[in-house]
Parts: sequence; structure tokens; C-alpha cells
Amino acid sequence: MIDRPQPTEDAPQHLCLDKAYDTPTCHRVAEEADYIPHIRRIGEEKLDQNAQKTQPARRWVVERTLAWLSRCRGILVRYEKKANNYIVALKLACALLWYRRLYRLESAEGQF
Repeated sequence: MIDRPQPTEDAPQHLCLDKAYDTPTCHRVAEEADYIPHIRRIGEEKLDQNAQKTQPARRWVVERTLAWLSRCRGILVRYEKKANNYIVALKLACALLWYRRLYRLESAEGQF
């Protein structure tokens, strides 16, 4: 594990958080830890309705992948007793996900 570098006046530490952390406690803790907090305010998206989004909203890759894999019942409820069998089921589920995605992309190209 890498230790956090000490903040200096030339290189302050910034902390970006989403609106779930918009509480006085979170602001106080971030400032006590010598961070400059950048926390989005609750309801700020409603104020920015006229602003055009340059990037679409993205979910974290890990969260998205786990959501896809949760559709596979054999992985969601671990039936295998051996770890190797579970890893194989996980790899098979990932391969099926990518196969289905590739199939959808190829069928979408044929429609145009």
C-alpha cells in the first residue's frame, strides 16, 4: 500500500465526492484530513438542466460487471464447493456476456 503524500501549499490534496456525501459531517471530516473537498450539492443537477452534458453518465466498470454477473444464478448463489469450479463458472459467465454483446453489435450493424 502506498502512503498518502503530505499536502503542501504548492500541492494541496483534493477530494471529489458525489452528492451522497453532502453532509456537514463529511465536509468537516474532509477538511480535518487536510483535503480540499469537492462535493456536489444535493439538487445541483436540477439547476444544471440547461447545461449540455459533454460526457454521458457512467457507472464504475466493476459495479456494472457485477450487475451483469448477478443475472447468472449459479454465480449469484454459490452452489460449487470447490473454488476452481466457481472460478470456471465465473469465467464462463463472462464469456457468455461478451458473446451476447458481440452478437447484438453484429445484428445492429446488419440493420443499417
